Amino acid sequence: MIKEAVVSKTVGVVGGGPAGLMAADILAAAGLRVTVFDAMPTVGRKFLMAGKSGLNLTHRDLQTTWRHAYSGAAGRLEAALDGYSVQGIRNWCQTLGVETFIGSSGRLFPKGMKASPLLRAWLGQLSDRGVTFATRHRLIERNEDRWLFQTPDGERTYVFAAVILAMGGASWPRLGSDASWVPWMAREGVTVAPFRPANSGFEVVWSDIFRERFSGTPVKAVTATSSVGTSSGEFVISQNGIEGGLVYAHSRALREQVEAEGSATWPLDLAPDRTVEEISRQISRQPHKNSLSNRLRKGAGLDAVKIGLLREFASPLSAEENAGLAHLIKALPLKVTGIRSIEEAISSAGGVAWSEVDNDYMLKRLPGVFVAGEMLDWEAPTGGYLLTACLATGRAAGEGAKKWLSRREQAADPA
Repeated sequence: MIKEAVVSKTVGVVGGGPAGLMAADILAAAGLRVTVFDAMPTVGRKFLMAGKSGLNLTHRDLQTTWRHAYSGAAGRLEAALDGYSVQGIRNWCQTLGVETFIGSSGRLFPKGMKASPLLRAWLGQLSDRGVTFATRHRLIERNEDRWLFQTPDGERTYVFAAVILAMGGASWPRLGSDASWVPWMAREGVTVAPFRPANSGFEVVWSDIFRERFSGTPVKAVTATSSVGTSSGEFVISQNGIEGGLVYAHSRALREQVEAEGSATWPLDLAPDRTVEEISRQISRQPHKNSLSNRLRKGAGLDAVKIGLLREFASPLSAEENAGLAHLIKALPLKVTGIRSIEEAISSAGGVAWSEVDNDYMLKRLPGVFVAGEMLDWEAPTGGYLLTACLATGRAAGEGAKKWLSRREQAADPA
């Protein structure tokens, strides 16, 4: 039996991730009554998972790199990101009693590195502002102005003054971002771009020997090139391929090439601090009685995993071709054969098309309904850009809802 709870003066925020919580914060700070709904038993689960290895809040160079980081969606995100500086986020954290620091990579972290203290303080502030939380409430569909939820007490319908949708994309579905909203959103006539993995691992066909020896091994001090540019960092060898920061920085380019051609070639510079000539000269100086591995280790500064990569993608290697070896070391053609599943990806590409939302993040087809976070069609590399855009679009949607409610109130009471 469907129970009905008509709450027409409450703003409903559906999704308790950073975008939804920021929207709720903006609305509650303005004195509006807000309820946050989440399908999971607790809110912020993906936020907490992201902080397990150090919560990356934003990037010091955000204001100079955001256009490149957000690629095709940069123009639509510009207004939301305007004024979103490192110092602004640091100040916000400080109001919650959380101290921050900027690491050598330019990334901003809480001093404790974890997400849980920040989330606890944030939820406390929201509660103090009157925000209520309805967990284990899964949105099923919308029917005109009524919103149907599956709750622990059965199905229940709600009516809201306005709604913020911030239910996430399609990565890490076990934490709540399962894209279950796509079918009913499509029934409303809203265009949703198909979800694809972003910041994901990729499949590589390793030899049994290489996989057994190097699975789990980091490949450090590497420079990689793709259509998104050239960058340095490290990645990790997995059982079935590659993953890690440097891979994620190039994941959009690799994904697009794999989708278009079935595979991708990723040029790697295994010795970025040396020239081809220096490598060739140093290898040639090594005693010929030494094994090729020792010559590469001593002459080119390669460790075991880099030598293993050379053998995987440039076999057979010849100890007599120093110049050829040097060129391979500077541009190793690592072949990617597939994309890991979206369930394993850190984030997702795809979502509600930008053509469906106005400048206040309101759905054009559904007045009073706003969208934020990874529900929208954008992607970005790791490094603070993901969380920044979630917070920024959550704030923008909250501000948009405030404006829309104010206009309605003025229209209802022109005096």
